[in-house]
Formats: sequence, C-alpha cells, structure tokens
Amino acid sequence: MMHRQLLLIGTAIVGLLVMMGQAIQPNEFVQYTTISGFFEQDNAATDPNSFDYTTNKFGLIDQVYDTDAAYDPKGEKTQWQRFDHKVWRLNRESGRLVQYKILFLARHGEGYHNVAESFYGTPAWNCYWALRDGNGTSVWADAKLTEEGIAQAVKAHNFWAKMIEEQNIVTPESYYTSPLYRCLDTANITFFGLKTDDRHPFIPQVKEMFREAIGRHTCDRRSNKTYIHESFPSYTFEVGFAEEDPLWDPAYRETSSAQDARSKTVLDDVFGNDSNTYISVSAHSGEISSILRVIGHRAFRLSTGQVIPVLVRQDIVEGTAPTTTIEPWTTISTCTTPPATSTPA
Repeated sequence: MMHRQLLLIGTAIVGLLVMMGQAIQPNEFVQYTTISGFFEQDNAATDPNSFDYTTNKFGLIDQVYDTDAAYDPKGEKTQWQRFDHKVWRLNRESGRLVQYKILFLARHGEGYHNVAESFYGTPAWNCYWALRDGNGTSVWADAKLTEEGIAQAVKAHNFWAKMIEEQNIVTPESYYTSPLYRCLDTANITFFGLKTDDRHPFIPQVKEMFREAIGRHTCDRRSNKTYIHESFPSYTFEVGFAEEDPLWDPAYRETSSAQDARSKTVLDDVFGNDSNTYISVSAHSGEISSILRVIGHRAFRLSTGQVIPVLVRQDIVEGTAPTTTIEPWTTISTCTTPPATSTPA
C-alpha cells in the first residue's frame, strides 16, 4: 500500500514540475474557484437527485451578460454563444495569474457494478461482492456498460448533436477520460461522430488520475494499457502511463482527502499544460464529487450518465499554500461469506 501512495506523491511532484510551463514561481501556489451564477447546478435550490442536464441547455441559465451589448447588439446569438463570448472576455482581460475554463464533467453510463450494488445493497456490496470479479453470472471487474448505460451515453450523444444544431455550442477542445472501461466507452459513444471543430477532433487522452477512488473494489481496477489501446485505438495516453495498473491495492482504499489531493494534482496538470478553454472529462461519481470539492462547487452528486458543466477560475497566488491534512489509505470492513441480507444472483 505504501508504495502506491508514494507513487501518487511522486506523480504530484511531477505535476508541480510540469506546471512550470505555466510559469509557477517557487513562492506561488494554485487555487481554484467555481464562478457561480451561470448554471442551474450552481443554485442551492436545484436538486441533484432530480435534475437532468438535457432539460435546459446543460443547465445554462437564460440571462443577459454585460458583454452582450457589444457582441450581440441585434440579439441574434444563442445563450451558449453569448456565454462563450463572456468567458472569452474573462480570459482576454486576465493576466498571467488568472485563467478560466469550462469543464464538462460527465459520469459514465450505468455499469454492471452499479447493477450489482443495487441488487445486493450497499453494505453487502462493500463488505463482500465488491471485492470479487463477479458472481458467476455477471462480471464487474473494470466494469463495462449495461444496455441502460449504453442508452445513457447515446442520450448524451444526441443531446450534444441537438445543442450543436440549435445553440451553436462550442464543443470540447480537449477530451480526457478515466482509464476505466466504463468511462472510455461512455466518452466514445458520446462524442464519436459528432460535428465538432476540425481543429479539435475527438481524440481523448487517457489520464490515470481521473479515475474513481482507488483500491479494494475490483470495478475500480483498470485493465492493462494494451487492452485499452486495442479497445480504443484512437485514444492517446498521457506520458508515463503504465502497462499494468500501478495504483490499485487489494487491501487498502483511498480516503476522500487523498482523492482530493489527487484531483487537485490532475487539475493542476490540465490547467498548467492545456491552453484550451472547453474541457471534457469522462469520469466517475466519486471522482467528480472530489473535483467539485477542489474547485469549491457545492456538492452535486451525479447519477449515471449525467453531466455537469462548471466555469472554473484558476488563480496563481503569491505566498505559501494553505496546509492540508491528507489521511492515509485505509482498510474497509469485509466479510468472508455473503451477508444474510444478500440475495444470490
């Protein structure tokens, strides 16, 4: 377990070094803020349990921006076009120390592990079934999408196509995905074949640290690099992506504070090395919740197949970074036989 945590610490150090491309000085640190007031998901009154991003333009609120008068004096532009211009102005008027990006954080479609947890119940899942590759009928190690999960990704594809046609929305300029199969597949179904900007084709980069909480659960143990490449040959891998999963641990599970530190590292990497503004991240419920904590967004847990866009401001701040406590990975309660409450499949 210790070598995996050290590997993550080493990755964080590498992340800080590559941030030097963004001219981070030794006496500076990076912090993130959610710029609220643009999306319904920012509003405390919006219920994440019932909200569906397809009901209203990904949740973009209909409003007038202070940049509209000069950009759209005749009122001919769509809401997303005017929002894009607003963000463009924010970046144009920012100096070296500030930048803005729109993150489309998409949870994968329903996987076989989701079905199994619902079937057995969370207590039985966590203590027994999640530690196994399957039950003899269903396999959930590095879980694949169910038919419902595929349908959810198709829904996302169709909605993006509608938004491109009706809103002239800017499609993602960069695509990132967790290395777990359910995210790789969700991204492919969602974006492949869409009418995107020729300058920014759908060629995702697989990033190790956009994965779900690491350890114990076999659904969160990734396949090897060769298998991923054979399954998705157009995808690229970040530098240093290992053949075998170097992080998953059969005995320990990553804590929330450790995951948040990891999420901060991968955001530093993206913001420090990707000059694009519109970023797609195909990830997981737990990882997206972690990213939202890091960027100061209110808690907004996504159901399978759901998407949340966020406008994020990154500041390079002079001084010493605030001290944070990172709890070590921990064991979880297990049971050697299926709990009595479990129903055999």
